Amino acid sequence: MLHSVSVLLPVFLELRGESALVVGGGAVALRRAATLLDAGLSVMVVAPELHPNFAQMSVQTAQRDYRRGDVAGQRIVVAATDNPVVNDAVAADARAAGALVNHAGHAGQGSLRFAATTTRAGVQVAVSSGRELPMLTQALTERIAEVLPTQAQLDGWTARREEAVTLEPDAKAAALAELRADIRAGVGLHGRGAA
Repeated sequence: MLHSVSVLLPVFLELRGESALVVGGGAVALRRAATLLDAGLSVMVVAPELHPNFAQMSVQTAQRDYRRGDVAGQRIVVAATDNPVVNDAVAADARAAGALVNHAGHAGQGSLRFAATTTRAGVQVAVSSGRELPMLTQALTERIAEVLPTQAQLDGWTARREEAVTLEPDAKAAALAELRADIRAGVGLHGRGAA
């Protein structure tokens, strides 16, 4: 059976200091809250029961059922309860309020998906399969992590580029071509598509 693949807009958003709401208190909500905190958002978690690890996180909590008004003023809303009816209501309310919404139970009902990511030396890569196949995105992320540059490599390449852009046109082109070849070799692309 063929599945349609969603075409998503791959972006990195600067949302430091923005507000996020996570509705749900379980393991999925915990992971989403951690991701949002790592990106610098201010996170409120609403759920009748909260995973004990929320106590060690810098989140605000409201130990109660979701209320429609909870989405007001939120930039991102995550619906991550174990109740599909509640998740659907949260997603609908968030969309109506103009927030980006992640529906943990049914990605298609949200406008935001959390990609699998890996980061080293400031290089961050996010992977999405375009469908509900997290095992693939996790495997690809692990493979990509193996080829990310070290801090020393990145610093060296950056210094070479900064020097190259100050050169006369012919010398600049040659220096950048050599740098491009070295970077491609450094990430394992020996001789493939070096143009």
